[in-house]
Amino acid sequence: MPAASLQRVPRRPHAAPALFVASQLGWVAVWAWAGWRWGVATMMATHAAFLWGTLRPDSAWFSPVLRRLPTEARVVWLTIDDGPSPDTRAMLDLLDAYGAKATFFLVGSRAAARPADVVAIARHRHDVGNHSHRHPAAWFWALGPLRLSREVARTQAVLAKLTGRPPRWFRAVVGMANPFLAAPLRRHGLTRVAWSARGYDAVVATPADVVARIERQLAPGAIVLLHEGAAHGRSVETLALLLKRLDELGYRCVLPDELSAGTAAVAAPAAATSP
Repeated sequence: MPAASLQRVPRRPHAAPALFVASQLGWVAVWAWAGWRWGVATMMATHAAFLWGTLRPDSAWFSPVLRRLPTEARVVWLTIDDGPSPDTRAMLDLLDAYGAKATFFLVGSRAAARPADVVAIARHRHDVGNHSHRHPAAWFWALGPLRLSREVARTQAVLAKLTGRPPRWFRAVVGMANPFLAAPLRRHGLTRVAWSARGYDAVVATPADVVARIERQLAPGAIVLLHEGAAHGRSVETLALLLKRLDELGYRCVLPDELSAGTAAVAAPAAATSP
């Protein structure tokens, strides 16, 4: 199945913000009509719903999200976040050694500071995705429309200049996406990508623990989340152990472009549908 068929660009990017405004007007009206107790209850319910949709990493409430590849073949989509970093070249060597492919979700400011690493990723025939410009981990989920637009647009421009084509994939910082993200995704033709297998390798320093956790979540078409440049300094070691284990289990690391009728059978839908 070609990657084009996996694209989940938001179709109605302003629907969620409009719904949010309507919900706020709604609880104000309930307050005025039924009193403060009902008004407060309604306010809390509407805020809780929008917070859940924002803070859950694979939520498709506000924009479609790709959670896995639609295949029953023993393949996974390996995704590596937060680069480029001093680990990038060593990771490329490991991927080459195993004949594995990966998508590197890159931070725009880091890509601008390490352009040769970005070029090397493309030269090794891996893919790159947009992972924001400044990686505001604590506040990405709460950013307004103008800041989100800049975070997406600046990284698109940097990566397009370095690789020769704009990314098609976007990963929200910490996976959290609020209602204002859909508009820039639509503007740049981006599909938001979540994951279905992770080992918390950005904070867990023991590669064996990370790989064991990922293995428990493995299934055909899994989207695997890894990081590079982690503060504990063991990202390369973690990737090496994961690639070894995937090889032992008979899994191949492929890019969405590699899926075809000859290599993967279509199974359940890869993403939830949403406006």
